[in-house]
Amino acid sequence: MPRPVKWRRVDSIPSVTHFKPAGIPLHSLEEVNLTVEEVEAIRLKDLEGLEQEDCAQRMQVSRPTFHRVLESARKKLADALLNGKAIRIEGGNFELAMRRFRCGNDGYEWDVPFDEMVVGHPSACPACHSTEIQPTPGFGSGMRRRGRCRRGRKAWES
Repeated sequence: MPRPVKWRRVDSIPSVTHFKPAGIPLHSLEEVNLTVEEVEAIRLKDLEGLEQEDCAQRMQVSRPTFHRVLESARKKLADALLNGKAIRIEGGNFELAMRRFRCGNDGYEWDVPFDEMVVGHPSACPACHSTEIQPTPGFGSGMRRRGRCRRGRKAWES
């Protein structure tokens, strides 16, 4: 029996989910699929320049697991760049580090750490104490995308 999947913590869902070579219609291209946690690994290591141990801690995985995720992402990116393939970002085994909520009464927005979301979603706006609150679109909405992700929409609805 295989080991259960270890969820990878990511800071946010990428706002851009497709890249393709210029001048070629998307339907004519092969696609490479990068998962959300692979994009997070690239962001932490290559964009922020963190050491692998620090990246692994931020994603709450072991250093060897982080290395495998990063290696997979880099291989997919190289394939897409060198072979003229489109890149699609979707899916994976991840949880968001934060959720953003908005008050329906006064429009106030605030972030709730994932660890607090495990206990339950906020019951009232911290500014006006209204109970008309909801997650903001785009911030936590990636939890409903194809692929596996932990504690999605149902965590804040119940």
